[in-house]
Amino acid sequence: MNRNEILSHLKENPKVSVLIVGGGINGIGTFRELAFNGVDVLLVERGDFCSGASAASSHMAHGGIRYLENGEFRLVREAVQERNRMIQNAPHLVKPLPTVIPIFKPFSGLLNAPLKFFRLLDKPAERGSLVIKLGLMMYDAYTGAQAAQSAQRLVPKHQFLSRRKSLEKWKFLNPEVINTAVYYDGAILQPERLGIELVLDAEAENPNARALNYVSMAGGSEDTILIRDELTDETYDVKPQLVINAAGPWIDFANRKLGLSTGFIGGTKGSHVVVRHEQLRKTIGDHEFFFENKDGRIVLIFPLYDRVLIGTSDIPVENPDEARCTDEEVQYFLDLVKRVFPALELTPSNIVFQFSGVRPLPRSNAKTAGQISRDHSIEVLSGDWTNLRFPVYSLVGGKWTSFRAFAEQVTDKVLAYLGRPRQKDTRSLPIGGGRGYPRTEQDLKQQIESLSAWTGVTRERLRLLFERYGSRAETISTFINGGTDQILRSLPDYSRRELMFLIQHEKIMHLDDFLLRRSMLGMLGRVTREMIDELAGIFSNALGWKPEQRATEVARTLSILADRHGLQL
Repeated sequence: MNRNEILSHLKENPKVSVLIVGGGINGIGTFRELAFNGVDVLLVERGDFCSGASAASSHMAHGGIRYLENGEFRLVREAVQERNRMIQNAPHLVKPLPTVIPIFKPFSGLLNAPLKFFRLLDKPAERGSLVIKLGLMMYDAYTGAQAAQSAQRLVPKHQFLSRRKSLEKWKFLNPEVINTAVYYDGAILQPERLGIELVLDAEAENPNARALNYVSMAGGSEDTILIRDELTDETYDVKPQLVINAAGPWIDFANRKLGLSTGFIGGTKGSHVVVRHEQLRKTIGDHEFFFENKDGRIVLIFPLYDRVLIGTSDIPVENPDEARCTDEEVQYFLDLVKRVFPALELTPSNIVFQFSGVRPLPRSNAKTAGQISRDHSIEVLSGDWTNLRFPVYSLVGGKWTSFRAFAEQVTDKVLAYLGRPRQKDTRSLPIGGGRGYPRTEQDLKQQIESLSAWTGVTRERLRLLFERYGSRAETISTFINGGTDQILRSLPDYSRRELMFLIQHEKIMHLDDFLLRRSMLGMLGRVTREMIDELAGIFSNALGWKPEQRATEVARTLSILADRHGLQL
């Protein structure tokens, strides 16, 4: 069903087993899990899918090595398992990531780690070689246990490099290092694309699973939820048996609309910047640098295509709508690079994009933000606690790496409530373009040759499509071949037919949906004013925008880029 068909169906049939409020990765993961288990489910998101907290990730699928120090062993075990599953199930978007820890002291933190474990110390302390070595040995043990279950080790064991070898390997590395440790995590190259592919998989599997972006929850009482189409301002009644509040850092705000007073969330802001700096990008190569800054904050320098992603902060906030990357945070990020690569000069002029979001962490009395648990939980409100005839499940916490495991736990609880059996396990289920994705370069070349001969699309273009969409490149190239195509003037690695496919099949409603979430153009700093104007013309024809709406869309896009991402075009 397209958007209009879903809304028309809803007007005639307001009853649904499960309503999910919030289309970030927690909501989408649960939507997919329920859909594959035969549940009729409706997901509504007030903005675009993965446009809130889920759009502000560090692009890591990580096993949570730093959670060992807090004693969160279950969380580490789960995260390692889910990281490996993401690499297997979405190989077009999630890749093994060699990660470097630069170490400046030998024994620092040796007593701090056990004291923090027993909650006897909350002061940050720099970890030395011995503590990091012990942590990585334990981390490898978790990864090894997972490998034994799957009969395959997806990432190598860690290595320790001497000062001399480290300085030889990474030019410009701070000569004060005494060691570097190299271990493996995962890189989620395009998290928001992963999100939309999960949505599309769910709808393809189950005709009674429907997802709507730009639809908000306006209120609710007794047996009815009122939702509003943000594009037309029209309202609709929904009569669910159960509501899942997956609004992330907005969970408590969403509960208030249902007359529920909750204080589940104590979120912290995490900001990042993306920089264009050829020397830094060449220096780190395919390695992420992941380390503890002088203030105890865990930070990262991450290879993101031809750019470098730098983050992140951890600052308590009250209103997630007000989260922006500040000048102080920008300076902090530039300074942290100096700690590792003191000879490299970075200034604000190197920044091509910035972003900020709020982690949906549980409200906590922890003295530092880093001590707040990154685990996830389901908070249930029902019965005499509410004026509602259905229970509300609030999804607190969660992160990109463990979204599937969290969704599985939520779905098991929902299925038990509805009295239905589980039909399908998603642990080994491919995601979107990961289905049938070529595992070797030779396999990729063969698929490209075959598709090029069949569709007439050039091999160079097909390689780009595989990089962006995985095995969905076959469907997209077939669509491209179905009409007269034209390369864009302002964007020569995209074409009109490719954009038409995305608009028709990926629920794009606004220009920024494409620039910021269906592509990496915004984050990589490639957007120009000429590009926005050319795209607006294509979108106008595809979505039936009148001249006034086209002008409004251009102004809206320019405002979002300036206000949230520091881009003045």
